[in-house]
Amino acid sequence: MTDTAAGFAPGAGPDPGSGPAGGVRLPPMTFGVPEGLHAVPLPLDAAERGAAVAELVRDIFPEGDADLWTVLQAVYGQVAEDLVAAGVAFTGIGLFDVGEGQVGHCSLTVGAMPSGQPDAEIAALGLRELWGRRPLHDVQWLDLPCGPGVSVTTSRSVVIDGAYTASGEDVTVTSGQLQVYVPFPAAPYTAVFTMDTAAVEHVEDFGALMGAILASVAFPAEEDAESPSGAVGPTA
Repeated sequence: MTDTAAGFAPGAGPDPGSGPAGGVRLPPMTFGVPEGLHAVPLPLDAAERGAAVAELVRDIFPEGDADLWTVLQAVYGQVAEDLVAAGVAFTGIGLFDVGEGQVGHCSLTVGAMPSGQPDAEIAALGLRELWGRRPLHDVQWLDLPCGPGVSVTTSRSVVIDGAYTASGEDVTVTSGQLQVYVPFPAAPYTAVFTMDTAAVEHVEDFGALMGAILASVAFPAEEDAESPSGAVGPTA
């Protein structure tokens, strides 16, 4: 797997007042993202984000035309702004060959939230207990190279009215979500990795992909981490 470095730079956090960890000084964290996962660098300013989104839609749909790119840029651009407002630090769209000429689609977001608990294992135990009480949630304890984590897997189905489908019949669309909580060591914050996909028939493949990303998570010492303007996202 070809990886691109990404993560929280020293002291980088969401803009003050946005998201659950807005305005705080987060310790550094890094993780790898595979080739095929197209990232949007959210910490850029609005104009730079717009340019990054424009490049993204051309990368994802190289056979498209100006009209298609304009529409998609507006859609993805609004999504990016909403994610920034919610305090998300990283987002990417994954397109992967799943065989037989089919392409599997997923999205990944990474953010952070305060846990109030600087001990990573105690924080993870509390998260496992909290999510374990909820029905229809598959909750698993994870022993990651960087420390403990907790995964929560869910699925949901939405019925699309036949008035909006090509067949004229109601269509049920099922999507899956894998969310993994990774507490920071010796800091009262938890990183939240969220992967969503409507390609539920390939959910095991995307689970393996998430596992590879999580295996790359590291919490370097602040003096050892790079901090080029406090940016968060893929670096060359």
